[in-house]
Amino acid sequence: MKIFLVGGAVRDMLLELPVAERDWVVVGGDPAQMRKRGFVAADAEFPVFLHPETGEEYALARREVKRGEGYRGFEVYCGPDVTLEEDLRRRDLTVNAIAQDSDGQLSDPYHGRDDLAARQLRHVSPAFVEDPLRVLRVARFAAKLGALGFQVVDATHGLLYSMAERGDLVQVTAERLWREMAKAMQTEQPWRFFEVLHGCGALGQLIPDLAAAMGPTAVVGTAVDSPPIVALKRTHQRTGSVTPGGVVPDRVALSLAATLAGCMDSVAAADRLLTSLRADRATARLLRRAVGVAPLWEGAHRADPDALFEIAHRWRAFDPKADVSAEIAVCEAQASASRLGQGLAVALPAARAVTASALVEQGLSGAELGRALATARHRAVVEALRAAGLSS
Repeated sequence: MKIFLVGGAVRDMLLELPVAERDWVVVGGDPAQMRKRGFVAADAEFPVFLHPETGEEYALARREVKRGEGYRGFEVYCGPDVTLEEDLRRRDLTVNAIAQDSDGQLSDPYHGRDDLAARQLRHVSPAFVEDPLRVLRVARFAAKLGALGFQVVDATHGLLYSMAERGDLVQVTAERLWREMAKAMQTEQPWRFFEVLHGCGALGQLIPDLAAAMGPTAVVGTAVDSPPIVALKRTHQRTGSVTPGGVVPDRVALSLAATLAGCMDSVAAADRLLTSLRADRATARLLRRAVGVAPLWEGAHRADPDALFEIAHRWRAFDPKADVSAEIAVCEAQASASRLGQGLAVALPAARAVTASALVEQGLSGAELGRALATARHRAVVEALRAAGLSS
């Protein structure tokens, strides 16, 4: 029984990138031997085991034959006669099909190191088209490695296009799509994920509203960035600190909300998209709040007092404990120049200084108190912005 380090760990090591996790393949072993050594089965359907101490995944070398639809429609054989080369052949990209033994020797039967040097993402074999998830994975690797100059080769792009044209992407679950998007948003060039999917026609099947907003596809490197991509790039460039105060807590939620916000014409439309994508709670809340004030964006970008007051009211930002830094970032990503954050940084302290206690002492209560409080806060916003030179 021989054990090899495989996949992303070897790829990233050769690229001198941090190795986030390590996966192993076991050649010449069987389930009984793995259990005898203390490994615990991790999947009822696939021969994957967890190391008793590190918790890392060790998979028995396997051959796969396509028998049904989707990415689960494979017949798997994991006998001890399966070779390392056979196991590597079933992998998606050549750069992910390199193995390293315990002595540090590399096995590279599909010339992944050549593609690493040439900065190319290339499929290992024609069996690539049997798994629709590989369309998403190629897009994610383009995002992860794009900053290093990696591009999808024409032959592999052709396979992506054929898979999309055939309708294979309907087999991808919303949960898996969201998981891949979330991973892509944490890469160096997250916009490449959407560009690759759009370029092969897959995005139109997966997220039609986003595909429509991105417009016609074009040759890579020749197109002007579409509004969603511009918004995502602006978000990615942010340092994390946004005005007024606070730190953006969730890069995934911020990036996805910024990308999708400009594609939605109403909260109802956002809700439909969020439901279809099985979006996480943080992204859903952020997108709804940003889209909910979209009619006020133009005025807010100019630091118009009425727009800023209404946005603060809808976001319940007059509460001193409210942190709307992420909402500001999503909205500001939609414009080339915006004073929304700058305006709220001035307006909110002034409005928050106006409390109900003084008005109660004047005998106001109920709806009358609410109207008076709103009027006083609006006046405070107007005066603060004027004093700061943000409005006339």
